[in-house]
Amino acid sequence: MEIKTECYKGTRILFAETAKKKRNLINKIIDIVESYGYQEMMIPIIQKSETFKSKVGDENQNMMYNFKDAGNRDLCLAPEYTAVVQLLSKDTFKFKKDVKLFYIGECFRGETPKSGRYRQFTQFGLEVLNPSKDYIEELVEIAKKIIELSTNNYDVNLDAIRGLDYYKGGRGFEISCNELGAQKQVCGGGEYEGGIGLGIGVDRLLLLK
Repeated sequence: MEIKTECYKGTRILFAETAKKKRNLINKIIDIVESYGYQEMMIPIIQKSETFKSKVGDENQNMMYNFKDAGNRDLCLAPEYTAVVQLLSKDTFKFKKDVKLFYIGECFRGETPKSGRYRQFTQFGLEVLNPSKDYIEELVEIAKKIIELSTNNYDVNLDAIRGLDYYKGGRGFEISCNELGAQKQVCGGGEYEGGIGLGIGVDRLLLLK
């Protein structure tokens, strides 16, 4: 069951079996990625606005929830998390290779709500920082296992144009499911300066179950 009447447009309360269904899917995703040696991290929702400047593309930049705190600092609700992870590759883990991380976090974008597209949504992310080899094959393999928790009907595009500016050459890979209609993409990823990773929309996966 979803409750929307008391909520801000594009958000919802998940209740009882619907909430349980989402939690069970997340637990299965975690089991898969931990079997490949990825470690979980939890990232704050509130971020510095500058983290995403010239990173998420003009369209997403215009949909960000920006605000100032009591100290007049420019902050935002995270629209995605790879830009945050990219900073870790340059600082915390700059002397380490093949740092394998994953996260599950709430993201916020002020876009027009549609089926499978919300203003608050749950993103699963998988990242390898400072990779010493090509991880595309492993990432796609993991993504397919995750998507197959919900469906076996999907398409993989290994040369997709990505809408996020940090991807090298603006390209990466995508996995889509035609049964979702216009909002068919469920996974996107690629290589960026300092790492390689992917993101999967958990809420879209739930529409396939």
